[in-house]
Amino acid sequence: MPKYIALLRGINVSGQKMIKMEKLRSIFESMDYKNVITYIQSGNVIFDCEEGDPAVVRDRIVSELKVQLTFDIPVIIRTLEELQEVVENTPHKIVNIEANEQRYMTFLSHTATDAAIAKLEAFQNEVDEFRVKGLTVYLLIRKNYGESKFSNNFIEKKLGVSATTRNWETVIKLIQLAEGGS
Repeated sequence: MPKYIALLRGINVSGQKMIKMEKLRSIFESMDYKNVITYIQSGNVIFDCEEGDPAVVRDRIVSELKVQLTFDIPVIIRTLEELQEVVENTPHKIVNIEANEQRYMTFLSHTATDAAIAKLEAFQNEVDEFRVKGLTVYLLIRKNYGESKFSNNFIEKKLGVSATTRNWETVIKLIQLAEGGS
């Protein structure tokens, strides 16, 4: 049975779209998903599901969240294997990371066009670095993510796709939880 990770965008931020993780877990369980685990308040859900098509899974989750919560929540779905590949393919290896630098990954709903990527690349600077690889934008933040130009909204607007961002530590923890660790 495939193991999926649902990354919800824009929940529990600044008092908007508030969802308790207990409620979120119960919604996923009501869809007959198995081994449901939530991780931190930003909307990360690990679960097993018999459906093999991630797009079908995503659409079902988006629809059910709308019914039960009465507002839209964009959802990005990745398999455990896809998240493992994201970590393995990082252009920012730990040996190259300075103490004050932070790694983030922005997960895209669809592959961005070459023109959109070129538009984003025009904003490359010496403070923050990014690389677009398939459905992931790898960010190396040298100051503070809250001060970075490369916010989730900025990346979405430049690339023209829905996205959600997680820090390196969260992605690692999601993989560990999905693998059965704690």
